[in-house]
Amino acid sequence: MAKIAFILLCHKDPDAIIKQAQSLTAVGDYMSIHFDGRAPNAAYRKIRAALADNPNVTFAKKRIKCGWGEWSLVQATLHAVEAAVERFPRATHFYMLSGDCMAIKSAEYAHEFLDRRDCDYIESFDYFQSEWIKTGWKEERLIYRHWFNERSQKRRFYTMFETQRRLGLTRKIPEDLEVMIGSQWWCLRRRTIEWILDFTRKRRDVMKFFRTTWIPDETFFQTLVRHLVPAHEIDSRTLTFLMFSDYGMPVTFYNDHYDLLLSQDFLFARKISPDATELRRRLGVLYASEGVRFQISNEGRSLYKFLTEKGRIGRRFASRFWEKESSLGRERELLIVVCKKWHVAKRLLERVRLMTNIPCIEYLFNEEACPLPDLGGIQSTMGKRHRHRRALMRMLYDYYETDRLIVCIDPANLDLLEDFGRDRSVTRMIEIECLFSDEYLIGHAKRVGLAGERTPRETLERLLPTVRNDMIHESDQIRDAHFDNFLRIREADAPEVNARALAEFLTISDEKAMELAKTDYLYAD
Repeated sequence: MAKIAFILLCHKDPDAIIKQAQSLTAVGDYMSIHFDGRAPNAAYRKIRAALADNPNVTFAKKRIKCGWGEWSLVQATLHAVEAAVERFPRATHFYMLSGDCMAIKSAEYAHEFLDRRDCDYIESFDYFQSEWIKTGWKEERLIYRHWFNERSQKRRFYTMFETQRRLGLTRKIPEDLEVMIGSQWWCLRRRTIEWILDFTRKRRDVMKFFRTTWIPDETFFQTLVRHLVPAHEIDSRTLTFLMFSDYGMPVTFYNDHYDLLLSQDFLFARKISPDATELRRRLGVLYASEGVRFQISNEGRSLYKFLTEKGRIGRRFASRFWEKESSLGRERELLIVVCKKWHVAKRLLERVRLMTNIPCIEYLFNEEACPLPDLGGIQSTMGKRHRHRRALMRMLYDYYETDRLIVCIDPANLDLLEDFGRDRSVTRMIEIECLFSDEYLIGHAKRVGLAGERTPRETLERLLPTVRNDMIHESDQIRDAHFDNFLRIREADAPEVNARALAEFLTISDEKAMELAKTDYLYAD
């Protein structure tokens, strides 16, 4: 069975570190601690004294002062790894942690997970080809030498960089290395760790190169593992759940995130707030628990993205520059059915097809599989449909040899409604206002990736108000846009009321409109 040696880099909160070490080693795992040389000696002595009688804890033989973006972080890791390899010969895996990390699965689950597959877990993406670095320097991290800390010695850092750049003092990457990049939170097998330590002793040229790269904790282990280990034995992922805000800052977890964290397909999570005392207590107990079954839904990142985006209001009113003078045509009519319940809109269109000769197209801007004729490839992908929306619509008019066309659009696509609603063609919209049961909202959350089949009911219930309010907000945005020729039918209204709106929308007789309004199961879930 797997036995884990945790490699803990920390610099504060000695009481939390002591609890973390006691919790993770209570079930037979190990820990090697490097406590930052910049931290107070009194705090370090407190940690050593509290853990002195714990045979499953050891300490790096040398404490060094660590700085963000520096080689010192890698060196501190190597010191802790060397101590763990020497002290714990039975350790099969070495797992990198920080003081802000905590287990979100039991030790029983973690050991079974690691036993299931003989591989190393480390993000390892091609440095130059991947998009792992979103903004800022890329090759500059490697081809120039960086001796100073960018945060504490900013002037020296950038002065040396500018001097090298002006003088052309670049350097080559070691020829036999393919530089990789990824998260510094990895889990490596003992054999891999031993190979890395042996490599560091033999390849002084590589060590010299990485000592003056910028942010080497994102490239050093990632590159060496890919250099030393067969590709099929590397799973390019981290087992530590972490998220970043739009500003590149780690998302912090609090007491009410317990169920969310447990449902993610990871073994640990960071960052756990120091103030989340109840969350820390529950997670500490969890690691030693037996027989716990975890329902993995893995919706954490998509849920975070959804909720943060709801905090912003943004619209695009201006047309794209290539769409100027690209009207659908003054003589044409575009009829838009706006409805969140797609199946309701589709039922209505099916009846319209039977009762009129107007071509009807369903959610062509929302569903990749929406049936469309071959229009020379412009319809082939969702990206092309959105980029060339007006050209696509003109081609559909020509294909069906008509001047009237009905399409369905989701109310979330305000930009589409803005584009078509301001066109010189005659555009009419009808919104179908439906009632949303809790079960429908849960199904919607699952369809859009905000939840999974195994998402805990408690998480779903907390999510429901946000999803419901989001749908109301979408409808309010459409109403606030004040489109001309905008109509609405409501599930709660009588067929006689809805028939009047349908008759105006489709310019059909009152009798036909009443027949449409009375369509069986039109609104049923």
